[in-house]
Amino acid sequence: MIDLPKANYIEWNVKSVIKLNERDTYAYRVVLNYQDGTNTIQQKSGFKTKKEAEAARLQTIGELSNGTYIVDTRIKTADFLEYWLEYDIRKRAGSENTYTTYSNIIQNHIVPILKKKKLSQLDKSDILRLYQNRTEYSIHIARQVKTVMNTALRYAVVHKLIAVNPAEGVNLPKTVKSKPYHVQTIDTQKTLTLEQIYVLLQASKDTPIHMQILFNVLLGLRRQEINGLKYSDVDYINRTISVERQLGKELNREPYAPNDGATKKELQLKTFSSKRVLPLPDLVFEAIVEERKQYEKNRRRRGKYFFDGDYICCSTYGKPRSKDFHWKHYKQLLQETGLPDIRWHDLRSTYCTLLLKNNFSPKAVSKLMGHARELITMDVYGDNGNIIAEEIPPELLSYMEEVLPEKKKDNIENVLDTLINVEESHRTNVRFAYTNPYFHDIISLTFEC
Repeated sequence: MIDLPKANYIEWNVKSVIKLNERDTYAYRVVLNYQDGTNTIQQKSGFKTKKEAEAARLQTIGELSNGTYIVDTRIKTADFLEYWLEYDIRKRAGSENTYTTYSNIIQNHIVPILKKKKLSQLDKSDILRLYQNRTEYSIHIARQVKTVMNTALRYAVVHKLIAVNPAEGVNLPKTVKSKPYHVQTIDTQKTLTLEQIYVLLQASKDTPIHMQILFNVLLGLRRQEINGLKYSDVDYINRTISVERQLGKELNREPYAPNDGATKKELQLKTFSSKRVLPLPDLVFEAIVEERKQYEKNRRRRGKYFFDGDYICCSTYGKPRSKDFHWKHYKQLLQETGLPDIRWHDLRSTYCTLLLKNNFSPKAVSKLMGHARELITMDVYGDNGNIIAEEIPPELLSYMEEVLPEKKKDNIENVLDTLINVEESHRTNVRFAYTNPYFHDIISLTFEC
């Protein structure tokens, strides 16, 4: 275990060079004093001549004077990253998911490559080799590795574990372009077409996950955001819903703390931008109203056994759904309808694609989906990725007209970007934009079903 406090000395003293008669070599001692009154004595030995020892002593004094002296040069990179993860990231991470992401990057993509490399021996060539290796594996992973290494090694410098950050100034291979925004690329072959969306919505009506599917594919909400929605979040007058919270695991801030396994705790949203107000399509609004009627029936029927948590997606006893409740029902739906075996998260990508295919700017779509600083692109492979059919089957015509009507002649993209820029400049939430009547009109026209 890293003894970080011992690295943060407040005073120091370097003793004179002495001869070790039993070894016929020369040595000197470094005394480090700490705020609690304790001290550490380090002996630097093994010098064959007094001149060699004096030169080393002067170098040590210089390092101590300018704050670049490394107290412990034996620390392994893997041990340091584990310490940093538990004593820094665990305390600062916004959620269990964030902590888990950092942990996975460290354990699966950094430690196996750097292995037993000592932290004090890390240089730019090691960092470059790491980046090149992970870029060949995945560009997305490579970017995450770069973020972790830069952040972790800055921490190491501040706490005097290394003198300089070897990751500073080291870029990913030239094949990977740096981006001011995180870019999410959507493979449209892993999203549903309009016809398939229609089939899924119809087939899900008699399942326990109908509401979850509506919130996912027609509002683009994250799984944990869906489970955290309450009836009190619904504005029945303006037909909007506020995304205020998520349900998930609460991250224990104590280092190496065991996971309590609870997955239904109300947590803050992923980012500031995740808190947003979304207009409700008619189909979703009416489904909420019907679901509320059933909620009230269950509350009267269950009596004292009913958990009145106000959750829209809940059991007949009012208890919120767990994060994986949808899985079995969703997979069964795909099999029964013959739909592609895509991930639950790909429904959110389907919503995103639907917007992009209808000329909404990537920046606007990112805001609607609750991204902090993210632009979105699509990988389209021929006509297979087309979410909008060129020839509309008669049974889908009315559905199409409601979901994707003719847009107004005004430049919608510019309107959205203008509103978003105003929202960013004033640092308010997305509600500002959504309260604009023209914006609401555009969205309601586009997504009414």
